[in-house]
Amino acid sequence: MNYYHEKKLAHAYLISTNNINKCLKVLLNVIKNIFCVDTFSDNCNKCSLCHLIDINNLPSLKIIAPDGEFIKKAQILELKNFFAKNSIYTNESMYIILNAEKMNKESANTMLKFLEEPDSDVIGFFLTNEKDNILPTILSRCQELTAHFPNAYYEELNIAEDKYQELNNILKEYLMKIEIEKRKQILYNREYLSNLNLDRSDIKVFLQMMLFTYKSVLNNELEENSPYSFLNKYSFNNIEKKTNLLIELLKEISYNVNVELLLDRLVIEFEVINNETL
Repeated sequence: MNYYHEKKLAHAYLISTNNINKCLKVLLNVIKNIFCVDTFSDNCNKCSLCHLIDINNLPSLKIIAPDGEFIKKAQILELKNFFAKNSIYTNESMYIILNAEKMNKESANTMLKFLEEPDSDVIGFFLTNEKDNILPTILSRCQELTAHFPNAYYEELNIAEDKYQELNNILKEYLMKIEIEKRKQILYNREYLSNLNLDRSDIKVFLQMMLFTYKSVLNNELEENSPYSFLNKYSFNNIEKKTNLLIELLKEISYNVNVELLLDRLVIEFEVINNETL
């Protein structure tokens, strides 16, 4: 808010968060605070601008979410056309890209052209929980912020809390087996997961949770009594390689790859990494 009043806002922000929905809610409150024609307070219902934001109908604010699995080029072109006209409601126009990592190659390149010639009266916010999957050229044109919400990870994964707990218990046992007990054979990997009857979407969430765990180790964010504290014995280089591998596998699982072979690769490459460096 201070930057806004001092006219020092950047033209684009990338916000890394562990909860897209909560981050959006907080961001919309900031935008309301900027645009509100009355004295803003939470749940403001006095002015028409705040009401229009609540119902996602403010002409100078555009929110884009993935259309299916990806954010598509047509959506970015629509955004550019949306801001081709000057807003009659507010001094600035703003747009929010939800799950910005889901821009495909075409939409990302179209957005890049939009960012390369920024309009001083247009401010963009890119919200993501997978910063590593953002196109570097887009990342370089944004000011980076972090918004972390405790105890909200299962919400960001768009699964129920009981499902999250179920998968978390599976993950703890699985990592204990392949990292501590050294049972990394492909047959064990296949037998263990196949007996659980997890579908493709479950496996993707399972890998996302694993990535989150290794990132927590990498950033020294594990709680003292964490059940994953056994991973602290590995070197930074070891954990970093596993983190990068999981990022790569999550990209592949979004396409029509064989999940069984993908999980085979996981255990094989984990073993290679452990043999190379501890």
